[in-house]
Amino acid sequence: MDNKIIRSICYFTKEINHNTLKKIEEIKNSAESNGYLIQTKRICTGNNSIRELDNLNMDDSFFLSTGTLSREAATKQLDDFLNSGNVSFNIDITNSVTKNDVDILYKIIEQNPKKTFNFSFTVNNASSTPFFPAADYSLEGFSIGLQSTNLAFNCKTIEEWFREKRNVWKDLYDLFGRRNDFIGIDSSVAPLFDREGSFVNFIKKTNGTFEKAVTTDIFIKISEYIKNENPKPVGLCGLMFPCLEDFELADEYERGNFSIERNLFLSLHSGLGIDTYPIGIDEPGSRILEVLELLRGLSKKHAKPLSARFVSDGISGIGEISQFSNKYLKDVKIRKL
Repeated sequence: MDNKIIRSICYFTKEINHNTLKKIEEIKNSAESNGYLIQTKRICTGNNSIRELDNLNMDDSFFLSTGTLSREAATKQLDDFLNSGNVSFNIDITNSVTKNDVDILYKIIEQNPKKTFNFSFTVNNASSTPFFPAADYSLEGFSIGLQSTNLAFNCKTIEEWFREKRNVWKDLYDLFGRRNDFIGIDSSVAPLFDREGSFVNFIKKTNGTFEKAVTTDIFIKISEYIKNENPKPVGLCGLMFPCLEDFELADEYERGNFSIERNLFLSLHSGLGIDTYPIGIDEPGSRILEVLELLRGLSKKHAKPLSARFVSDGISGIGEISQFSNKYLKDVKIRKL
């Protein structure tokens, strides 16, 4: 099997210590010895302190998260977050969403817009996902998330891709299944960049156009497969549509083929919410609140985890070309929500 890429090895722990780092290196070395490319090592804690995490001065190879913070904790620690390095968190809006929640997003945009990449709103969140910023601590141990789009690059049919995915899941289960701290595999489809890393690339190859595929059952087939065939599922296990991280999806966005309505439609039946979706600095906060209220309502009605990660460069308005200066985000002409 070629293109075996692990997007995230995430260890969940109440406290980071030498033993935590040792375990992560053991997991990484075992995976690499079996032919996997490791993109990121991550740690999500239960201590809820952004400052403590940032003060650890971890090297750039580690992504850190406090997991879910209460509104009170998020507000109290917002300045620490704005001045932190690679630290993420999310706010749970399952029970309610208010203007004050949106104000937190806009304060991030105004004071350190790069940090919008590290922040999201979550609804009915699933614990132990290795993907940030939605990750949340529930129990000690580690989970693994894949960049399975790369497995599809040489596949001509969805069935071929399914076989490749199943083989990798079995391989990882055989490799780590006897470890007491192995929580499981989040089999979410997590795209990145273009060509072999792009989910939309595969969809266009097998369905003609992305626009046509939206009104077929292709996404339902994929989402059902990754939920039902994963030997040890954990976390979100759904389809990610990160608007600006999947560069070919970003192209669809610029063509008007990935409106917020279409994003929510796909999320409703197969996806995981709104992810790296660009907003202009002149997008009204009231509009963001409306979208979050709908996201919350859909999640509640259909009992599925959904999240929202809006990103802004802090300078570009609607109709202007973004300037993110972030290798993970493709610059686009920003559209009105």
